[in-house]
Amino acid sequence: MQKLTSESHIFSFSRDEPPALRVKSGETVQIETMDCFSNQIVTESDKLDRIDWDHVNPATGPVFVEGAEPGDTLKVDIETIELAGQGVMATGKGFGVLGHKMEGLYEKIVPITGDEAVFSEKIRIPLNKMIGVIGVAPSGEPVPCGTPGSHGGNMDNKRIAEKTSVYLPVAAEGALFSLGDVHAVMGDGEIGVTGVEAPALVTVKFEVLKDMGIKNPFIETDDIVATIASHEEISKAITTAVEDMERLLTEGAPMETHEMAMLLSAVGNVEVCQVVDPLNTVRFSVPLWIYYIFFNH
Repeated sequence: MQKLTSESHIFSFSRDEPPALRVKSGETVQIETMDCFSNQIVTESDKLDRIDWDHVNPATGPVFVEGAEPGDTLKVDIETIELAGQGVMATGKGFGVLGHKMEGLYEKIVPITGDEAVFSEKIRIPLNKMIGVIGVAPSGEPVPCGTPGSHGGNMDNKRIAEKTSVYLPVAAEGALFSLGDVHAVMGDGEIGVTGVEAPALVTVKFEVLKDMGIKNPFIETDDIVATIASHEEISKAITTAVEDMERLLTEGAPMETHEMAMLLSAVGNVEVCQVVDPLNTVRFSVPLWIYYIFFNH
């Protein structure tokens, strides 16, 4: 198994970025990541107002996947996520949903012990290990790692966790895949602008799919399939995610729009991923058994 260290990292997804590693379809790779602050806050004396803001949201990569061409789909199986022994949180004036109620900048070291994040002496939060930034190079101009989009990027989707498969639309030769911004735990919305950010070692498996053309990412877990979309206006992100789900299911078995609307209204769920990045991100999920009905009819 090949391993890619965090020394090879990017701050923007770009089709012009030279590959740090080359792999074949079907290959498994271990990817080491820094936290979203590039590991600049590791002790209580490290302060948010002193970090280099040009070095935030790093993603390790890019990985060139042989055989991946524009129009293909890159399937990425998240096998394991191993966390460092501590994480960090931050918030403050102008950050997140409550930023207007604060005057200063605040950071917090959060120990990770066993299956819990130790928020305080009385509050220990069960872990939900997940990947915030995961994506491929876009077809056009470079996209900062902190911004989500059709290429993936900073989707902050808490369902991108162990045993999840992420499907990404390939727009550049080799896909040029990168990931980072791992969280020990994060709530939907990430309203304070961070989860418990932690360095990690992530094991992934790549597969190039030639017969599945998609416009935006989607994921498959052990219980759901979910389409993902990002936009400045959250209502437009919802519309895109729902239409993507309609398109995905009807590729398996045709259904009239009015029937699909009723079905998705009965079994689909609009879920917010994050509301603090340059674009808002949502996922629209349906139970896995519904997906199987359409593709095993």
